[in-house]
Amino acid sequence: MGGKYRITGNKYPRMRRPRRHGRLVFVAAASVVVLGVTGWGTLQLIDVFTGSDTKASAAGTRTHCATGAAARSGPSPAASARTPPKPGAITVNVLNATARGGLAKQTADELKKRGFRIGHVGNATKEFDKKVKGAGLLLGPASARDTSLPVLATQLPGAGSRTDTRKGTDVDLIIGDGFKQLASRPAAEKALAALSAPQTAAGTPQKGC
Repeated sequence: MGGKYRITGNKYPRMRRPRRHGRLVFVAAASVVVLGVTGWGTLQLIDVFTGSDTKASAAGTRTHCATGAAARSGPSPAASARTPPKPGAITVNVLNATARGGLAKQTADELKKRGFRIGHVGNATKEFDKKVKGAGLLLGPASARDTSLPVLATQLPGAGSRTDTRKGTDVDLIIGDGFKQLASRPAAEKALAALSAPQTAAGTPQKGC
């Protein structure tokens, strides 16, 4: 062969394209990197849309359960102080401030059937006689404001309530001109249960804790 290229020796050179091993390795490595980045990005998106809510829910559940556990450990002194007394622990003086006879005894007998202790039964003093226009008036010492008086009020809805400077724990039910009858026993029992409901609910464990 002549020209620019000259062959010497008894072997002919093999004419072929150079190998591309280096390029293939680069392409493969790049593919792995792309797949890895794509997968990591997908996981981050899933965590953004679901992970935060899950963590928040878990944290909320732990806080809620902790609160429930604290409630079950026992009522606080303030809650115990608000627990209303039973009717059997309350002594009621039933006084009639109307011109209708027999109301004090009838009312006292019914209160006794409902578990109350009965003290004095008779006519109201001059301070209240013929001067109570509503269904009645409940009177008691300052200590009875949030204890005995609310319990007695469940028996005569609409009655007024106030405290005085008396000594002792007895309370008065003064029957007024607007009095017809005590609340029905089912209604009174429902009202009594409502007084204790907040304290009972505070110690109830929550589901999922």
